[in-house]
Amino acid sequence: MTTEWTWEDHADWWIDRFTDGVDPEYVEQFVPMALSELAGFDRVLDLGCGEGQIGRALAGSGADVVGVDPTVGQLRVAIERGGGPRYVRAVSSALSFADGSFDAVVVCLVIEHVDALEETLGEIARVLRPGGRLAWFLNHPLFQTPGSGWIDDHMVDPPEQYWRVGRYLDEDANIEPVEPGVHIRFVHRSLSTYVNALADAGLFIERMEEPPPPAGFLDRAPEYREAQSIPRLLYLRCARR
Repeated sequence: MTTEWTWEDHADWWIDRFTDGVDPEYVEQFVPMALSELAGFDRVLDLGCGEGQIGRALAGSGADVVGVDPTVGQLRVAIERGGGPRYVRAVSSALSFADGSFDAVVVCLVIEHVDALEETLGEIARVLRPGGRLAWFLNHPLFQTPGSGWIDDHMVDPPEQYWRVGRYLDEDANIEPVEPGVHIRFVHRSLSTYVNALADAGLFIERMEEPPPPAGFLDRAPEYREAQSIPRLLYLRCARR
């Protein structure tokens, strides 16, 4: 099962559940952070753009945005929704743009579904101009490791609840059931793997953020309030040297 096949199969699920103002993490966190981090960058590549919600927001702020995604179902809706970006169908490891074509690249919750990490980061570095910025959002590779989750420990008095971190150093790809009938492929990597791959590609971290989940996400269920100290997101601001 390939990543492209999985996302093609579940494109409608993603569009219905996470776009067009439905998902509080995008509305309250991802999109505002992208707008802040990429303010003033003129030519922006939205890599793994999906149906284009981040690209539309950036285009609305005045950027010239190109969205790239391998999934026909996502790009079809992106084109229908319009909003400024232009779209190209391609995989992240083989981009059809000239060297230095973009001032910035934004990648939001994409690389954890991609096998070709080194090739993808190499392409990002290639299409960025010197001094350009990579705005990289990913599911936190430590706290959102497969097997992580809340544990209710009733063997102690009083009982305790704590967050279990899964097998962090075991890097692997898995097809995970995220909802009944929906299976998505995730590739777990350690933070050191990501940092070293960035350095090898000539992309260097300028800033790292581990923001708590936004209020709209925490309000979705009473038990989510217990997760406000566990970051779901890791953000890396990187520069092309």
